[in-house]
Amino acid sequence: MLSSSKTPIRVYKQTPQRLCSSPQTTMAGASRSQVNKSHKTRFASKSSRNIHKTSVKDKSKISKPDRNVMKGAKAARLQRNKMMREQKRATLLKEKRASSGTASAPRVIVLFGLSASTSVSSLAGDLLALLSNGNTGTQFPAVASSEYRLRATVLEAPHGDFMACMEMAKDLPSDLKRKNELKKTCISSLSSEFPEDCKFYPADSKDDLHKVDMVDDGSGKCTLLITGYLRARNLSVNQLVHVSGAGDFQLGKIELLKDPCSLSVKKEGDFMDSDEVNDSQVIKTLLPDLMKQEPLLVENIPDPLEGEQTWPTEAEMAEADRLHKEKKQKKRTLPRGTSEYQAAWIVDDSDVSGSDSDDGSDNGMVVDEGEYDYPGQGDGGKSDFEDDQASLKLRDSDDETEADDTMMDNENLTKEQIEEDIRKIKEAHAEDEEFPDEVDAPVDVPARKRFAKYRGLKSFRTSSWDPKESLPPEYARIFAFDNFTRTHKHVLSKALDMEQGSLDECVPANSYMTLHIREVPIDIASKLCILAKTMPVIACGLLQHESKISVLHFRIKKHETYSEPIKAKEELIFHVGFRQFITRPTFASDNFNSDKHKMERFLHAGRFSIASVYAPISFPPLPLIVMKSRCDSLAPALAAVGSLKCIDPDKIILKKIILTGYPQRVSKSKAAVRYMFHNPEDVRWFKPVEVWTKLGRRGRIKEPVGTHGAMKCILNGVLQQNDTVCMSLFKRAYPKWPQHWFPLST
Repeated sequence: MLSSSKTPIRVYKQTPQRLCSSPQTTMAGASRSQVNKSHKTRFASKSSRNIHKTSVKDKSKISKPDRNVMKGAKAARLQRNKMMREQKRATLLKEKRASSGTASAPRVIVLFGLSASTSVSSLAGDLLALLSNGNTGTQFPAVASSEYRLRATVLEAPHGDFMACMEMAKDLPSDLKRKNELKKTCISSLSSEFPEDCKFYPADSKDDLHKVDMVDDGSGKCTLLITGYLRARNLSVNQLVHVSGAGDFQLGKIELLKDPCSLSVKKEGDFMDSDEVNDSQVIKTLLPDLMKQEPLLVENIPDPLEGEQTWPTEAEMAEADRLHKEKKQKKRTLPRGTSEYQAAWIVDDSDVSGSDSDDGSDNGMVVDEGEYDYPGQGDGGKSDFEDDQASLKLRDSDDETEADDTMMDNENLTKEQIEEDIRKIKEAHAEDEEFPDEVDAPVDVPARKRFAKYRGLKSFRTSSWDPKESLPPEYARIFAFDNFTRTHKHVLSKALDMEQGSLDECVPANSYMTLHIREVPIDIASKLCILAKTMPVIACGLLQHESKISVLHFRIKKHETYSEPIKAKEELIFHVGFRQFITRPTFASDNFNSDKHKMERFLHAGRFSIASVYAPISFPPLPLIVMKSRCDSLAPALAAVGSLKCIDPDKIILKKIILTGYPQRVSKSKAAVRYMFHNPEDVRWFKPVEVWTKLGRRGRIKEPVGTHGAMKCILNGVLQQNDTVCMSLFKRAYPKWPQHWFPLST
């Protein structure tokens, strides 16, 4: 039925009654009968609306909730949005103040050509012409555009020179948010030009300075003048500065100059035509305070008399005699040349079953009482062990290390010899991956001489190792911290106080200035002047202690694009933040459940390792980029990446070797093993060390058999004929002291 009225037509659908009820419902209208929902009209009546109204008096009595007090995720979201608005407002206010007052340092625009055929010179000329209104013939460190309210420095990165490109890329802003934004922009714009697994790693710097000059004083050293803009932080004239690739130096003075590229120019003329720009007008000169200037300490000067003993007093001698008598009953007789500390590693081996003795004496690893029965001990010590006194002199050298050092000097080698060395390194790398740590005892040299610096460990994880024992001479030249965390906080606090100090000592950031760097070698300064023609020279202010040498540990990983083997203790170039230096690291496994790390002969791909180096102190966290020089090209290759982990000279890196032998005859828990040693004296020397097999047996050496180095072993189970008997020996490893620290000093 249709209706012409404006009243809407409503059709209601009535739910039909149940045709049959459940067995439990026996009569209509019972409690289970259907009740329909009452209809709700669209428009409420006036009477129903008045019911919900509240008078003005009642409204004033109702307490409104505090809108500032919120809980949960909504409150966090609103607070975060508020902080973002405040940060944007502060950024805009800072830009407005910069445009009206002192401007920030010029932006650095670096142009990277992705191929050798690409020329960025035309693009650089277009940018300079755009910013300088066509005046591109100027020689200023930056150009300023009053139209765009922008100052910029345009740099052209040389294609193929990876070192120069890295130095130019070390100029990201100090703000973490701006760093991430620029990194995302670079990734989005360059991801299509690189492989899918290509990664981008930032390298930071504090100052970006260029325009290099030198003043010779006739003493083999000169004063290096670097003119440019100071970035990120204030710089004190009492600080040390690091010149990238050259080293650390003191400042003679700082001259604060008038900015040649100021944005506040006169409207009637272009600022590039001003005569005042051509003259470096000195506004202020800052001189260092000799009482506050940071001393230039790189290496510690060892005292040759340190550790010398004086003649003991009578009381000290009496006390020593008393202690000696108390220990004499418990002290065991050890092989000649074994110290008390080395004897502490000979621990109880009561867990090895089947220990017996033919003569009733203790000939196993449990040597708390009794004596070693070595030939010649009863005849005045005239035995084969007399030559062990000469073998102790080998503890100051390492035949394997010396062999490695000869391979490091490739200056006088021919091309065929270099290729042969590379082939041997590749073979050793493949063998190390297949048989890690396994070595053979030499036939012509006694094992007790060849491995005189090694010792056995009951447990690699729990056995103690004295970090101050038998340190190399290089440890007398380095610095260490009693509490590195506390020192780090103190250094940062001191740097903050210095930055907020008097303007008579500090130059504010974004200033245009000239650094007078003292006592720079002339050859290094000459190379810097030549280098400044193609790439910027970066000088950075150093924190306290950052010029001193210590032992730094980095967590690094071999880069996916580098396939050549990287051997331990070979020269590598480390780019740590704004610094670059040459070092010869050792590699070790990155384990977290022990205070000791096992040395690795090569940096293997696919896993992180610990690289320990002698290097100038830096404070973590810092990114690391490792470069390796190549013989066929002057440009080094990207080898590994990582970050600084800690600074600790007491961290223990142990080199592990495994001597192997093979069973000759097996009888229950006893076995005759051969080819681990080649003479019975070596068997007696290594008798206290525990042996183990690749199939899980453990045991000890009982006695030598015959004259060719065979030995009888007792194990905690039946030894299979196809098993291999092994002995683990350890010695502490240290990085090699580099021949030169910085690339420009070569």
